[in-house]
Amino acid sequence: MCRHLAYLGPEVALGRLLDEPEHSLVRQSWAPRRQRYGTVNADGFGVGWYAPGDPVPARYRRAGPVWGDLTFTDLARVVRSGAVLAAVRDATLPGADGEAAAAPFASGPWLFSHNGAVRDHPDSVAGLAAALPPRELLQLAARTDSALVWALVLHRLRQGDDLGTALAEAVREVSSAAPGSRLNLLLTDGTAIAATAWGDSLWYLSDPPGGRAVVASEPYDDDPRWCEVPDRTLLTATRTRVALTPLKETTP
Repeated sequence: MCRHLAYLGPEVALGRLLDEPEHSLVRQSWAPRRQRYGTVNADGFGVGWYAPGDPVPARYRRAGPVWGDLTFTDLARVVRSGAVLAAVRDATLPGADGEAAAAPFASGPWLFSHNGAVRDHPDSVAGLAAALPPRELLQLAARTDSALVWALVLHRLRQGDDLGTALAEAVREVSSAAPGSRLNLLLTDGTAIAATAWGDSLWYLSDPPGGRAVVASEPYDDDPRWCEVPDRTLLTATRTRVALTPLKETTP
């Protein structure tokens, strides 16, 4: 259910990162190699990127498949960034939210994506939604499970949690309320990345001498330095280091 990628490193054209590699995120929209659920990611896509000196990222999102968007091809050829988060979407359920449901979700300096599904949404997590401040609940980006997970993460970020804690606690809450959910989450503020492996594939490529870190649902090339993240793990990364922390199972 979706593929996503986050990058920190030297400035690079979006196309070189997202389209040119042999097994790029664009190719993963129709031919993923390691996707465990679903086969085609054609229900929308998005990319967010940071410009030098501006902590608030720009976004480009659409409701259709990335391979049919010629504007994205042009944009990706000329836009360069040293911090990127992008995703291609396979919708959990049919819906009318369109572009609003496509990751990355954004607020302030943060970009977020969810690969997976919340089991029995929305009934299973109604209590979590009700516990959010009314203003935040009314500002849900879409009516999807991913938008609610983002609201839970964003609430914690606004309360002062760091990236890793915000993701880990959201996974704890949702997995407790909806056991069996798949919660591969990806978050960046343009200087660091946090991600969870919880029910689907997650990989990382770390190149400290080059000041580069990539975290992705699956490798976009056959570089032997790609490492798979064990399931039930929190990953945190900067341009020079990657840390893995086991996440404990929760019980309802």
